[in-house]
Amino acid sequence: MTSFPKIWFLRHGQTEWNAERRIQGQLESRLSPLGQSHAQQQAVLLRPILRQAPQCFASPLGRAQETAAIALAGTDFATDPRLAEADAGALQGLTMRDVESRFPEIWAANPKHLDLFCAAPNGEGYTSFHARILSFMQALTGPSVVVAHGLLGQVMRGIAQGLSRQQMAELSNQQGCIYLLEDGTERLLQ
Repeated sequence: MTSFPKIWFLRHGQTEWNAERRIQGQLESRLSPLGQSHAQQQAVLLRPILRQAPQCFASPLGRAQETAAIALAGTDFATDPRLAEADAGALQGLTMRDVESRFPEIWAANPKHLDLFCAAPNGEGYTSFHARILSFMQALTGPSVVVAHGLLGQVMRGIAQGLSRQQMAELSNQQGCIYLLEDGTERLLQ
């Protein structure tokens, strides 16, 4: 298993579309009031971590940028396009109910969100998604805070722990917390 620097991973706070069970992928949806409180919870958890002066990175998508602005409390961060969520192609903008009715075969064959997004018609697919996340992780030069997305986090956390794709799809996807990735293990900070 490849070794990576320590990573503190933050999923963005709840968005308006998360609350509607609508697929965002690389489309935009603002943080809900609950999502803003998730980012504020992360800010409290990050205070002692930021004193260690880690490098900080965020996805270019608005919900991650908004979360980073709150959670990092003014700490500078770099925006990296490799941290964008999976492109879910034709499924983006649809509710889960829409996907089930319009794409019943894909829905039935992919019960986990990671698999569903990666099976999307005209989407990015798992191989490309995994490759760009791994490229980002291999470029890290020291302890880092990463503010990004749920499925991206599942893959990043899975890579750090040496998990299979199936195991990655089973990982939790919480908001308002931090996943600490260190020495091939994961610890949830709440």
